[in-house]
Amino acid sequence: MTQPLLQAADLRGAARLTTDAVAGLTSLVEAMHARIASLPYLATPGAPARDERARGLTGLVYESVRGVTRVVGGSAEALLGWLGPALAAPQPRQPPHPEREAIVAALNGVLGDHLAATDNPLAIPMTFRHAGQALALERSALRSRLPGATPRPLVLLHGLCMNDLQWQRAGHDHGAALARELGLTPIYLHYNSGLSVSTNGRILAQLMERLFDAWPVPIERLALLGHSMGGLVARSALHHAAAIQRGGLRWPTRVDDLICLGTPHQGAPLERAGHGVELLLGAAPYAAPLARLGKVRSAGIKDLRLGNIVSGPAGEPDTAQCAQVSLPATARCFAIAGSLSPAAGSGSLKAQLLGDGLVPVASALGRHHQPDRRLAFADDHQAVVYDTNHLDLLASAEVFGLLQRWLR
Repeated sequence: MTQPLLQAADLRGAARLTTDAVAGLTSLVEAMHARIASLPYLATPGAPARDERARGLTGLVYESVRGVTRVVGGSAEALLGWLGPALAAPQPRQPPHPEREAIVAALNGVLGDHLAATDNPLAIPMTFRHAGQALALERSALRSRLPGATPRPLVLLHGLCMNDLQWQRAGHDHGAALARELGLTPIYLHYNSGLSVSTNGRILAQLMERLFDAWPVPIERLALLGHSMGGLVARSALHHAAAIQRGGLRWPTRVDDLICLGTPHQGAPLERAGHGVELLLGAAPYAAPLARLGKVRSAGIKDLRLGNIVSGPAGEPDTAQCAQVSLPATARCFAIAGSLSPAAGSGSLKAQLLGDGLVPVASALGRHHQPDRRLAFADDHQAVVYDTNHLDLLASAEVFGLLQRWLR
């Protein structure tokens, strides 16, 4: 039996919104559902509009939710009472519903800091997952879930508005492929990408220590692979771990490799110009309808403006500068940038500015016009993959070749 798209906790979270907000949010979720039902694509400015109303029974359900919400004036009990009989409790160990996971991840990317601050059930707690299921950080539990665990774990960190299941793209998953080719054991971080990068970094620093303690076999080498925001969260976790004095953390000493894939180390200039929110959300297939929220931006989105990985000055979330943090000295650090240009030196000015459609090449490689803000990726530890957009970095054969070579 397939797990229901929406669970009871999801509805309790949504029901906290006002009548108008619930109706509006329903329309947004319906628009995402309509996109999910069609083939995934990378939305770009000027692309033809798609039908954002679901059809058939699904469309009828969404329209009924809007109608009931308006009639009862936003009563949570009435809304839950109307939908309750249609909900089935999820079965234990049942694979998560990809549509539901994508929708909740998109909502967290845009509103995640608000969801967490209000203790909303829709807020995603940070966990490590395998095959979409949370891993209990206890040795016997990990040994049972990961019977072939090797001394070389690979932690994969997704980007804004994404989730761990979306490492699978076009039939390829970098983590699973690296497990086959190099004997690494991939585990996937699932987190609320609307929280500030610094907050997620602090949480991850402690969670990594628990993973280190519970790993079924002694860890020899530890690798971190972050896509987009995931690279910033990985750097933030290493920074916060190094700052912890009392007791210390052991896991950073085992991190041999940090690979950042399409990570905006120096931010996204278009967002600073006021257009980046729409581009940012439009680049994620399931988050694009949320671009209509306009000026609503989570702390995570604001951090992507400048590549901020530590907390900014109090009361100044939109400052033009952020603290610069060097690459960790104890790990080999790699950077991969995507480019819409078909080949080196042949791209238009627009392609050079947009990079992979979201992150400029210079930002992904840590370059900056101010020498003290540059990130010191070695020349042979960085690469540009051409004719590849931000999301297709996840399925690129050329990217996988680089990962193999660097992690072998």
